[in-house]
Amino acid sequence: MPFSMHTHTCGELRKADIGAEVTLTGWVWHRRDHGGLIFVDLRDREGSTQLEFDPEVCDEKAFHTAETIRSEWPIKVTGTVRPRPEGEANEKLATGEIEVYVTDIEVLNTSKTPAFQIEDHVDTAEDVRLRYRYLDLRRPKMASNLRLRSDFTFALREAFHNREFLEVETPSLFKSTPEGARDFLVPSRMQPGHFYALPQSPQLLKELLMVGGVERYYQVAKCFRDEDLRKDRQPEFTQVDVEMSFVTQDDVMGALEQTLADAFGRMGVKMELPLRRIEYWDAMDTYGIDKPDTRFGMTLHDVTSIFGESKFKLFSGAANTEGQYVKAINAKGAGKWPRAQIDKLAKVAAEFGAKGLAYIAFREDGSVTSPIVKFFSDEEMANLRAEMDVEPGDLVMFAVGARLEADTILGGMRNHMADALDVPREGHDFLWVVNFPLFHWDEDRKCLDSEHQPFTQPNEDELDLLDSDPLAMGSHTYDFVMDGYEAGGGGMRIHNAELQEKILEKLGFTPERAEAQFGFLMEALKFGAPPMGGFALGLDRVCMLLAGADNIREVMAFPKTASGSDLMSAAPSEVSGKQLKEVSLRLL
Repeated sequence: MPFSMHTHTCGELRKADIGAEVTLTGWVWHRRDHGGLIFVDLRDREGSTQLEFDPEVCDEKAFHTAETIRSEWPIKVTGTVRPRPEGEANEKLATGEIEVYVTDIEVLNTSKTPAFQIEDHVDTAEDVRLRYRYLDLRRPKMASNLRLRSDFTFALREAFHNREFLEVETPSLFKSTPEGARDFLVPSRMQPGHFYALPQSPQLLKELLMVGGVERYYQVAKCFRDEDLRKDRQPEFTQVDVEMSFVTQDDVMGALEQTLADAFGRMGVKMELPLRRIEYWDAMDTYGIDKPDTRFGMTLHDVTSIFGESKFKLFSGAANTEGQYVKAINAKGAGKWPRAQIDKLAKVAAEFGAKGLAYIAFREDGSVTSPIVKFFSDEEMANLRAEMDVEPGDLVMFAVGARLEADTILGGMRNHMADALDVPREGHDFLWVVNFPLFHWDEDRKCLDSEHQPFTQPNEDELDLLDSDPLAMGSHTYDFVMDGYEAGGGGMRIHNAELQEKILEKLGFTPERAEAQFGFLMEALKFGAPPMGGFALGLDRVCMLLAGADNIREVMAFPKTASGSDLMSAAPSEVSGKQLKEVSLRLL
């Protein structure tokens, strides 16, 4: 590594280096005094190397220094690479066949006792890790995660560059154009009472780049959304943003598949092309979710027709009502659970919108446990067993309601039961979910809302439904799903100003509001805007999955907590009255 105080990193030396004089720098990781010999594991971002301090090799001053150093002190050593004694090699360590006999040591700084051990498997509360994040980043796993993120980002950049995409930076101070989440607002000092917004995405700007003739654009973009956090969400996140013009949907998806396959391939992950494409409603009806993990079964079954004559009124009522369904999943193995444990699943189902949870537990001894089975005829039970492939030890769970409602409940239960039963999910699972609805009904606001965004191109052969049945309209959309997560999403854009105005009107925008928020876009579309489509990949989320982590904080250098706080710097924090006055603000 040139331009460094060291000649080699702590993860670099091998048997081929035996006899070489080297200089290493890093942090003291473990120190062992064997009475006459001192051993130190020296660690940097690349790995660790064992050092040996022998008073017959190093001078008295160097040996005395080795006696005083402590964990996490940064040091510089010079010495000779030697093989470890026979039988003492560490096969778990890349440098495990060698050690460095130190002749000289320099203490570069001392360290307070860390708040926790710098180890991968130490049980340390996450708030402590985030409070001392700079120490947490020294752990080998965190160093590995940051390296993975860097390598994958570079691979993406190279793959896009090789396909003649231009990397263009868009501003972080822009106009507030809400896209479904709250904006982070930034007051303007020079224009009192006016505000910038931090971008939720570069969506409108990249459309303007297409109007401007850029044709193929990408950007590793910082984005901001003031929304409640989850394990795969942060208020500040990174997405790889893409847009293409003079293209069809197949053109965009084909280019993305090749680019992603190249980047994942650089990470040792093979992506079979072409990727599977699953229609939105097929995904919902089969897996109960629009981002399905298809590495395991437990698929949804429509059992409505079985219960048309049932004495169980909830099921027969749905079976004889248009638009109502009875659907089921089979959680194999959960039928062995105690009754009390099964009954607790009702609370889980309630989180996904269920008012209760009907189930049948098929016990291993051939008996059946269920509060509803007494209402079923022998024929209904036989048909249910056949449809659900029932075996002893199975648990069949039901959801009743409208199509989307029943799908969503069982989709949530499917994922929950897969975790509860520790269902194997090996390798990575890549696919597209396509043709999302253009709109959905917002029950809280009693109006239509965009399923993806208000700039999405409707299916051309369904434009006549815009006034008569807008909820039946599909769209040119495609989500990239990885391991049961929405890893990216995109769609074709409306490039006709008149159609864009109609869509905004359908979403409840008055002409005045549409002009105030999106007037600059509407005007641009009138100047020969080309057909265009794009995509955004959630970089944090994908790196989380590549790293095998369960939270995106594990692949971000300085993340926020669930409350949006930075425990290390105590942000967000109060500001002075002078600062507020400068931007014409006063706190209530």
